[in-house]
Amino acid sequence: MRTHRRNSKNTVLAVAAVAALSLGLTACGGTDDKGRDEGAAAVSSSSASAPADAAAAPAGQASGTTGTTGTAGATTAGTTTTSGGAVTGGKGAAQAAAKPAGATSGKTAGKTPSCTFKDMKVTMRKADEVPTEHIELTATNTSGRTCRLDGYPLLAFGQIQTAKDIPPVAKSKPGAPVVLQSGTAAYANVRVANGGAHEDNKVVTSFSVNFFTGSEPTEGSIDVKAPAGGLAVDEAVAKTGYWTYELRNGADEF
Repeated sequence: MRTHRRNSKNTVLAVAAVAALSLGLTACGGTDDKGRDEGAAAVSSSSASAPADAAAAPAGQASGTTGTTGTAGATTAGTTTTSGGAVTGGKGAAQAAAKPAGATSGKTAGKTPSCTFKDMKVTMRKADEVPTEHIELTATNTSGRTCRLDGYPLLAFGQIQTAKDIPPVAKSKPGAPVVLQSGTAAYANVRVANGGAHEDNKVVTSFSVNFFTGSEPTEGSIDVKAPAGGLAVDEAVAKTGYWTYELRNGADEF
C-alpha cells in the first residue's frame, strides 16, 4: 500500500514535468516564429522601397548634387554648354560679345600707325532698296600689320580736284578708335541719294576713297568700281558714316 502511493506520486510528478517542458518548448517556438516573421516583414518593406529611392536619384548622381554629366544643355556656374561645346551666358560670354574682333584699348590704339591706301582694300555693295539710296563700304586691312583706321572715308564722286566734299554724320562716330589687325575689316554706311525721281543725280562708274592720318588726309587714294550700270549720286544730299567694326542699328542709319 505504501509502495503504490509512492509510485502514484512519482507518476504525477513525471506528468507535470513533461507538461512544463512542452509549454516551454511551445513558448520558445512562438518567439522564434515571431522573430522570423518580423525579420521577413522588414526585408519585404526594404525591398519595396528600393525602386522608389532609385528613381529619385539618377544613376551616377548622388542625392543633393548638381554637377553636370557633359550632356547637351548642361549648366554649371552660370554658363550653359551646348552639345557643340559652345558656351553662352555667364560673365565670359558677355565680355566677348561686348568687345568686337580686332578691338584694342585706347592706350594701345594711340601707338598704332594709321592705315593708308597702301594698307587697305575697299569694296562696296548697294543696299537692298530700289532706287538705291545707300551703299556700304568695306575696308579690309591687307598690309600684314596692324593699323588704325581714323575718322571716316574721304569720298570723291568724280574728279578729286573738283568733287564736292561728303560730310560725315556725327552720331555714327564710334566711342573708341578702330584698330584693324591684318585681314580684318571695318565698315561705313554712305547715303548717295534720296531716291527722288527729280534729283540732280550723276551716274559714276567709280569713285575715290581716301583715309586720314589723325585729322589730316593721307596722300593717295583707292579707286572703287561701281556696279554694272554705274551708281546714281546726288552730291547735294550725300553723306557718310564713320568707320566702325560693324554697322549698328540707329547710329548708322541716316
